[in-house]
Parts: sequence; C-alpha cells; structure tokens
Amino acid sequence: MNHVASSARRQWLASAASLALAGCASVVDKPQRPTLFDLGPIASVAPPPERPGPRAPLVIPEIDASGALDGSAILYRLAYSDDHQLRAYSMSRWSAPAPQLVRQRLRQQLGRERPVLTLDESAAIARQAGEPLYTLRLELEEFSHVFDTPERSRGVLRLRATLLANTAAGEALLGQRSIGVEGVAPSPDAPGGVRALTAATDAAAQDIGQWLRQVSAPR
Repeated sequence: MNHVASSARRQWLASAASLALAGCASVVDKPQRPTLFDLGPIASVAPPPERPGPRAPLVIPEIDASGALDGSAILYRLAYSDDHQLRAYSMSRWSAPAPQLVRQRLRQQLGRERPVLTLDESAAIARQAGEPLYTLRLELEEFSHVFDTPERSRGVLRLRATLLANTAAGEALLGQRSIGVEGVAPSPDAPGGVRALTAATDAAAQDIGQWLRQVSAPR
C-alpha cells in the first residue's frame, strides 16, 4: 500500500513539474512586440514680435526615400567600427515609415510661417486666386543614429530639397540644395537616437524655412 502511494505521489510530482515547465516555456516563447516611437509633439513657442506679412502657400509632396530609409526601422551606424554598415534596432521601430514622420514634422514646423498644403488640398484654389504657389520636393538621404564611440552618438539627417514655382507654363525651378543637420543623443540607445533625430528634424525645418524665405522672396 505504501509502495502504491509512493508511486502515485511520484507521478503527481512529475505531472506538476511538467505543467510548471510548460508554463515557463509559454512565457519565454511569447513573442515580444517592438516599442514604437514617433517624433513627439512640437514645442510651443511664442510668435516673433514682428511677424512678417503673409507668405505664399507651400505644397510638400510625399518625401522620396530608398532602401531601408523607406521603412519603419530605426537605423544606426557604428562609425568607430564600420560606418558603411547600416543596422536596425531589433526591438524599437518608428510608428510609421520614417519619410512620413519627417514630412509630418516639417509640415508642422513650416506651417507656423505659411500655409502648407498637400497635393489633394486647396492648391487649385490658390492658383485660381492668382496667388503664388510653391512646391517643395524632398529626398531623404540619411536618417540614422550614428555612434562615434560606444558612449557618444548623434542623430544624422540629410535631405535634398528642390523648390519649384507653379506658373501658367508649368513648374519653374527656383532653387535646390542639400541639407545636413545633426542632433546630440542623450543616451546610447534607441530612445536616445529617437530624440537626437527629432532634434535634427527640427533643425532641418529651421534651415529649410530660412532658405525658403531667401529663395521665394520678391525681387
């Protein structure tokens, strides 16, 4: 009788152990979802004391990008090891494709000074009213978290900007330039890279805004 009870107890313990291991395995094997990031809200700033007169509306089409830059991966480079290799954070991603987030941010920042339209918005109305209308075409060439050392890093953004004026005869080239800006990363990880790239995007908006004021100014 004692032998039977001992055998039953061993079987019960073995079954309990199997269930416990199965539970642990299910926890370990449960897939982890990557953390999603965007560029965050823009900081509210007071308008300049002497605000200039109304500026011509600006159309910003979808930003062109190729390869990995056209996806939602948060990219980084190890400049101290091999700056030709583009890597992606495995558990951190953008909440939307990087060009889409950059375009949204630029629209928000540039929209503080002038109307910023999409191709499907009131561009036709602006033309019918006889107002000048400009198109800003952008190509994203670099948008990555660059590590100069394992502890020191920065966000690097490079854009190629082309400004066109819509005329009765078609589009006329007003100017073209390359824009390269950086932001310091507060930490050597994906969240730090996101903040550095956000700062770089805001710096690019300031650079573009100043350039637009020069190129599109009346002559």
